[in-house]
Amino acid sequence: MAELHDLTALEQGELLHRCEVSPGELAEHYLDRIARLDDVGAFVTVAEERISTCARELVVKPVGASPLWGVPTAIKDLNLTRGVRTTFGSAAFADFVPDVSDNVTLSIEAAGMISLGKTNTPEFGSPCYTEPDVAPPAVTPWDRTRIAGGSSGGAAAAVAAGLVPVAQGSDGGGSIRIPASCCGLVGLKPTRGRISPSPMYGDAAGLATAGPIARSVRDAAAFLDVLAGRRTGDPFWAPEEPLPFLDACERPPGRLRIARFIEPLIAPTSVDPECVAAWENASALLESLGHEIVDIPRPLPVEAVAVFETVWAVGTAMSVVNLTPDQRSQIRPLTRWLTERGEAFSGPEFGLAIAELRRYAAMALEALAPYGAVLTPTLATPPPKVGAIRDDADPAADFEAQKAFTPWTSAWNVTGMPAISLPLHWTPSGLPVGVMLAARPAEEPLLLSLAAQIEDAALWDRRLPPGW
Repeated sequence: MAELHDLTALEQGELLHRCEVSPGELAEHYLDRIARLDDVGAFVTVAEERISTCARELVVKPVGASPLWGVPTAIKDLNLTRGVRTTFGSAAFADFVPDVSDNVTLSIEAAGMISLGKTNTPEFGSPCYTEPDVAPPAVTPWDRTRIAGGSSGGAAAAVAAGLVPVAQGSDGGGSIRIPASCCGLVGLKPTRGRISPSPMYGDAAGLATAGPIARSVRDAAAFLDVLAGRRTGDPFWAPEEPLPFLDACERPPGRLRIARFIEPLIAPTSVDPECVAAWENASALLESLGHEIVDIPRPLPVEAVAVFETVWAVGTAMSVVNLTPDQRSQIRPLTRWLTERGEAFSGPEFGLAIAELRRYAAMALEALAPYGAVLTPTLATPPPKVGAIRDDADPAADFEAQKAFTPWTSAWNVTGMPAISLPLHWTPSGLPVGVMLAARPAEEPLLLSLAAQIEDAALWDRRLPPGW
């Protein structure tokens, strides 16, 4: 007989709707699992007092409420949550408790979902691995000696280990899709402006966005419905959709021309044969579903990489600009190295880099406009061992290793396109390997329709990691 955590988030929501389980009972089920089974570095803080308060307030499901009303989730430790410790993955903020919540937290609460706490993230969300000073490393439940990815590593580890049914992540260069691939999950980076970054607006380049991590495409779509929306004052936004994103999963995508390429974009690196096989097998599956696959050249030139790195380094420097000297002494070597790089650029140089990056984005968008979707591997290798990328003694080498591991993901942050990682492949030793599809800006409905069609054909939800 299936247990509660065996069910999808939407199935759990249906149980709540039929009053077969209460929000409090469901939350307690997951709290017990967290207490017994979080050997994957998923949570930094479990907000038990806040959970009980939220559960008591959820008595009757309102008419028109989200199908995820009452369903437990978790919020990344980069997102402000009033009254709950929020460390940003940094020892410099080990005891910080914000007095306001950001839009992501408010949207989750408004939908009647219950956040069980804050999920693990690397310092300021910068690296593609999650090994902070404030918590143990986040690891994939498929092999607990290997990384869960980053920067939403804790969120992905929590979902993959059955500690929450869905979780919120954020993605400025792949930070939702990287851990989704490492943990055998669905990870969706929405279109730029789909989810409001209110009230901080800290990403001047518009690279980052929140988004869902889930076991199924439909769960991810339902959670996107919770998170999506603009707030007054947003600097950019996506057009509002007339129908829920969840509905798009039930509509056939039609026959699409799908572009594909496998040449790494941000580092001259080799691609693991298992990642190549995942990409080739996904191409064959798409063809079997009636789609046309077209090989294309890389849509971004090599010259775009240095411009992106300028913007990334300045963004890191912005994260620490208001720290006290004592706090600065506690930041990690990689953060310090990136900060020094970022501080070396002048204001005009940063402005020119943003403008140049937008020109490169426009070139890529024009090249990709004829296609309904774009297919690449998500990562260049299966998840590596904990510590294999991190190099405190040589942050420059650390950064280069990150680029070699993630040579495609940041392209869609540059263009602002929605992109999704799907768990379509496993290595002979049982490690998950994701493939990535991107769509034109604001075309999440088409992307979700295509992803749901793939999911219905691939049936990856039948795979469960050890210790489930």
